[in-house]
Order: sequence, then structure tokens, then C-alpha cells
Amino acid sequence: MKAAVLHSENHFIYQDIEIGECKADEVKIKVMAAGICGSDTHKMVSKWKYPLPAIMGHEFSGYIVEKGNDVTNVEIGDRVLAIPFHPCKKCEYCLRGQYNLCEDHGMIGSKSFGGFAEYCNLPAEYVLPIGDMDYEEAAMIEPLAVALHGVLNIEPRIGDVVAVFGVGTIGILAIQWLKIAGAKKIIAIDISEEKLADAVAMGCERTINPLKEDLFEKISEYTNGFGVDIALECAGSKITQEQCLLVTRKKGKIGYLGIAYADVTLHEKAFESIFRKELTLKGFWNSYSAPFPGEEWKTSIDFVKKGRIQLKELISHRYKLENTQKAFDMMLSRKEPYNKVLIIPNEV
Repeated sequence: MKAAVLHSENHFIYQDIEIGECKADEVKIKVMAAGICGSDTHKMVSKWKYPLPAIMGHEFSGYIVEKGNDVTNVEIGDRVLAIPFHPCKKCEYCLRGQYNLCEDHGMIGSKSFGGFAEYCNLPAEYVLPIGDMDYEEAAMIEPLAVALHGVLNIEPRIGDVVAVFGVGTIGILAIQWLKIAGAKKIIAIDISEEKLADAVAMGCERTINPLKEDLFEKISEYTNGFGVDIALECAGSKITQEQCLLVTRKKGKIGYLGIAYADVTLHEKAFESIFRKELTLKGFWNSYSAPFPGEEWKTSIDFVKKGRIQLKELISHRYKLENTQKAFDMMLSRKEPYNKVLIIPNEV
């Protein structure tokens, strides 16, 4: 098959590679759409920690073209999405049903070959049927479940005022879930005017561009001086990771979804806010719960099928498999605005 094979940091070669027959418990998926995750681009400017050569891509969908002799949960021709995270099911956290905290998990697209290829083999237990859902939407269920994991566990109340820092894919998906959860007012915060416009299109009542406006003055104006009930950090920026502590009201809650890419040093005022305002801080990792893969995935699929979540509108770029290097170069150079970028390995 053809694949975009990673040979070193941000060095992809479009080449032929052997793919084996399915093992007894596996299925072979013809990949129809695969998303580039924000963590994928970060790995291109830091040290790649996994075996090379590699085939990245952990957000993808397609249909089954082959199955092993022991597979009974799906059939050839079924349209499915891939569950990229494979818990060991033996460690203390797995036995508690806290699969996202597994200490010895597998991960397609890093520890094993992923979806930036024409085909991908994986155990049949790690696919979910999508029915007639669009392949591109199905490829975005993984980040949608990540956003829902954060929103569910920060436990918003009807009428809450929420600040969302970072309106990339995860941030804009979190905004949609917050609207469904009953947030009264959502304040989107980003330094990109294009992304703030996307937030308004998704129903955000207020936006702030800290490069053009005073963040703290605007938050005070929009909350009558009290601060927000909840701050969700989706940018992975050491600046916004601290700012969350300063814009949240007393007894408020802060949820961290963005990955830390640098050391975070807190100013005295920010640190004192934690205990003087008795803030609740929570971190959210991945998107899994019990029964595996969890309500985050089931709910995401259900709401997309019912038209309650907008996904197609978030796709800004589509690249053929042979142009995977161009896709990463565009994202890393930031030569043009982008939101969700998809790799299309096979034509529909």
C-alpha cells in the first residue's frame, strides 16, 4: 500500500510499504479520512519519542475490507471509525475503569502504524460503527470526544458564564458542548480574528483578542466584575494557562485541556488566586471512561448523527495522502489560517 511514512521530525516520504493480512482478531480498514491533531504538529518541532519509521494519524475513519477469523462484532463493508487508544486492561487504573490513565497503553499513529496510509490493521474491538455518517465527520469524533471529556468532568451548571482560551479545534468543539450543557454566556479568547469569527458562528456571545483588547478589563465588563464561573484552557499556552487563574470568580472552576509545551511559572497574584478564591483546578487527559471507550464516544456519535454538533464547517484544508508533507509544512509555517486539516488517503 501507499503511506506517508515519517522517517524523522517533519520528514515524510510517500512510499510503498507492506501491510500484512489481518490477524485473527483484527480488521483491515480502507482509510477514507484522517485528521491531523495539534499534538501531531507539536511532535514535529520537538523530539519524536516513538519507533521510526512511523505512520502517524490517530483520528480516522473508513470501511472494513478484510477481517480475521475470530472477528464477530463487525462485517466486511461496515463503515467504522478507529479508537486509537488501546488500554492494557491490567493496570490499577484500567481495573478501576479509568482507562484514560492506563500506565501501559498502545496508541496507533505513534506506538503503532496509524491512518496516514491507504489501509490500517487494528484489533476489531477498537472500531466503532458509524452507519451512514460522513467519513470526514467520523474522523473528527476523536477530538470531539476529547472536548466532551473535559466539559463533562468540569460539570458546568445551567446559566454558567464560561471563558474558553484557545479557539482551535478542541476549543470550538468545547464551545458547542458548553452550549448544549446550558452555559448562559461563552467568552471565546484567541489572538486569531479568523478563529474568533468561527466562535461567533458557533454561538459565542462574546470574544476577546488579547492583542487588541485588555483581557482583564473585558472579562470584568462581561461578568459585572465577578469573573467567569468556569475557564477552559484549550490553547496549551503558558500565558493562557496562567490567565485562567486570574479571570475566574471566587469558588470558580478551571479545566486544563491544552497540552503544556513549556514550563509554566506563576506570578504571585495568579498563584494566590488558587487559595484566596478557593478555585477548583482540574486536568483532562484523552477521552475514555467505562464501559470502554466511554460515554464521551457514544454521546459524540449520537449528537453528530442528530445534527446537534457542527463538524464539517470546521474543516479548512484537505490534502491527498501524497501531499502529507505539504500539509505539515503549511501548519508549521502558519503561512495561512487553518482549522481542522484532513488527509484523504483514498477517493470516495
